[in-house]
Parts: sequence; C-alpha cells; structure tokens
Amino acid sequence: MIIDSHAHIYLPEFEEDLDAIIEKAKNHGVHQIYMPNIDSSTIHQMHAVEKKFPQCKSMMGLHPCYVKENYKEELNTIESHLQKRDYAAVGEIGIDLYWDKTFVKEQEFAFSYQIGLAKEHNLSFIIHSRDSLDRTIQMVADRQDGSLNGIFHCFNGTVDQGKKIIDLGFYLGIGGVVTYKNAGVDKVVAQLPLSSMVLETDSPYLSPGPKRIKRNEPSRLSLVIDKMEVLLDEDRETIERITSQNCKKIFFY
Repeated sequence: MIIDSHAHIYLPEFEEDLDAIIEKAKNHGVHQIYMPNIDSSTIHQMHAVEKKFPQCKSMMGLHPCYVKENYKEELNTIESHLQKRDYAAVGEIGIDLYWDKTFVKEQEFAFSYQIGLAKEHNLSFIIHSRDSLDRTIQMVADRQDGSLNGIFHCFNGTVDQGKKIIDLGFYLGIGGVVTYKNAGVDKVVAQLPLSSMVLETDSPYLSPGPKRIKRNEPSRLSLVIDKMEVLLDEDRETIERITSQNCKKIFFY
C-alpha cells in the first residue's frame, strides 16, 4: 500500500473529477491520502471529502501563508475543531518567507501555538518551511522534549539540515521536487536514509517531471517512487513498505 502523506484534494481544482482521481490513485496503489488543512475556509470541503472517501484523512491547522490580521480568530477556529473530533495530525503549520514577509512575527506565533496544540492533543504535526528551514528546525528543537513528532513537508534542504531533522525524530516529506533536474533535492535525498522518509504529492501542486503537468494528483506518486528507486538503490516494494510504515507511526489514524 502506498500512502500520500500530503494532498489538498479538497480544493476546487478537483471538484469536477474527484471520484475519478481517487479511483486512479487506487489503480496506482495509493490507498490512503492525508489532507492538510489551509484555513477556516477550507475545513467544510475537507470534511466533505473525508466523509465521501474514508481513505482520505483530515488534518487540522492554519497554513502559514494564510496567517493574516485575523490570525487569532483563525487559531481559535482551529483549536475549536481539534476539541470537537479526532484528526490525523495538526497541519499544515510553519513559516513561509517566500511569498510574503508582512506577518513573520504572527507566523512564528501561530507556528509555536499550534505546536502546543499538537502536544496537547498528542498529535504529530506537518511543517511548511519554505525559505525558513533553519528557523523552523530551531523552533522545533527548542520545544522538543521527546514528545514531538511529524513531517517536514516538501523537504528541499541540505544533507546537514536533513540530518538535523532526523535527529529531532521527524521525517522528510519527499515529493515531485525530487524529480526536478535543477532543484538539487535528488542529490541530497540520495545521502539520507529511507527510514526517515515519507511520500507526498502536495496535490494539486508540484507535479513530478520530466513532463510536468499543470495539476498534480496522488496517482503521480508512482513517478516519485521511480526516481527514488534510482537514487536510493532500493526496489519499489521496499520504498512503498517503509514509507507507509513511517506514515503509520506519524498519523493518528
């Protein structure tokens, strides 16, 4: 069984053909999909997808790109939902310094606050760290007391950063970027252990190459696995088995 640890398949990009997307994923061996939340506006649709497709599991969190003036209100909504029902994890949370640096302090507060929520609810958390990897690693390290666990989503750091993440007891999310010729992620992944990796698509984003299509989807994990077979000198079955076992250690259900 292949697990997609990170896919936003509740977004409008999938409204017209989600049934076909789920069926195609099954046909490619992807039988479980974990959905990270974005903000209060995406919760209802995410829950609706989970209800229709039980193999799709919801997380709850406030994405750093959506930390704005109303971030405290958004955090209250996230916290309220975490108190109402079970979720697979807290996410996606973190810091993004690529798109907008207007609310950096607020992003840091929201990240720290949601780490606290994860700890309170005994859940792992999924970290978005675009252009902020050192900062997010340090924030996790400062709070790691042996109880924190999760994934650094879309890992694109150095070997040294990867080892720091692994030493913290966290996992590396490996997706389409590993197939990009000029990204350099492939060279780094080749030097890190499969035992600390999980597979992800970040659908509908970051579609794997060499022919990158506009919309990514869970079935395209097969292209990521193809690349990892070469990089890690491991057979497909081993990659699928170990990454799926890792997901089972991370997610609540």
